[in-house]
Amino acid sequence: MSLKKILDEFPKKKIMVIGDVMLDKYTHCKVRRISPEAPIQVGEVQKETYVPGGAGNSVNNIASLSAESYIFGVIGDDYFGDLLKKHLKKRKIKIDGLIEEKDRPTTLKQRVVAYGQQLLRLDYETREDISKNTESEILKQITKKIEGIDGIIISDYAKGLITRNIIKKTIALAKPHDIPVVIDTRPQHKTYYKNATIITPNETEARAMAKLEKAPIERVGEKLLKELNSTILITRGEKGMALFKKDGTIKHFPTLAQEVYDVSGAGDTATATLTLALASGSTLDEAVELANIASGIVVGKLGTSTTNIKEIKTVINKK
Repeated sequence: MSLKKILDEFPKKKIMVIGDVMLDKYTHCKVRRISPEAPIQVGEVQKETYVPGGAGNSVNNIASLSAESYIFGVIGDDYFGDLLKKHLKKRKIKIDGLIEEKDRPTTLKQRVVAYGQQLLRLDYETREDISKNTESEILKQITKKIEGIDGIIISDYAKGLITRNIIKKTIALAKPHDIPVVIDTRPQHKTYYKNATIITPNETEARAMAKLEKAPIERVGEKLLKELNSTILITRGEKGMALFKKDGTIKHFPTLAQEVYDVSGAGDTATATLTLALASGSTLDEAVELANIASGIVVGKLGTSTTNIKEIKTVINKK
């Protein structure tokens, strides 16, 4: 199947995203002077913008790629939770799977930006595991919605939503329906990920998971492949991507990024594109090629950004 034909299938698909949902706030400033109170810059605020972050960015990427999207996660019973729901609904994302925990704050990441450069980031969050009641409700919602789903993304930022039980039961629910389960990983939860379709760590995460800080990347991928019984896709920044298949095949994909302004959310874009491509009947190589193109587009944009089918086709036409 050609890459363009795979993209044409995206609007027909339904993708479930399970993970640590956040709100990203961007405070845009002009900096013209140093504070008389301390040797720090004074930012004159010009505007503030909000976009879904974390798993919210993953599901936002799914929506931007024209597929039907569902988010499952936890937020607080607070202003930022309400604002996050508003921004998700504006993008036509199904939010029935968002559970409110009264004593839990909605995760907020505030970035202060001046002249295209981040000056500071402030995180408002808790990393405590969700309650057993919340876990049960999330699993109940996943079980209810699994029929008709074409692909699942588990977006793990280690903020408390992703438990061993949630991953294990989600993989078990997906298997009879032949639904691909793609996991965006964190090293501390390595043992949770066994038997997923694909896991997508970046190189730093992959080395931490394999406990091989200086070994060749081939050895890192082969070790994770053996330990987790999952296809491994390691994203490597300017070095591109490395794909490790279960048949022992290794394939390297050089980066397609022309200019890099901001890597925020690029992994989410790659994971979303990869999952949609697999759900659309692509081969692994085709799915990774499309993911590589998509991530190359978003690193050329400022902030937590997305891409769309038209932009990806434009890049394909230039190849």
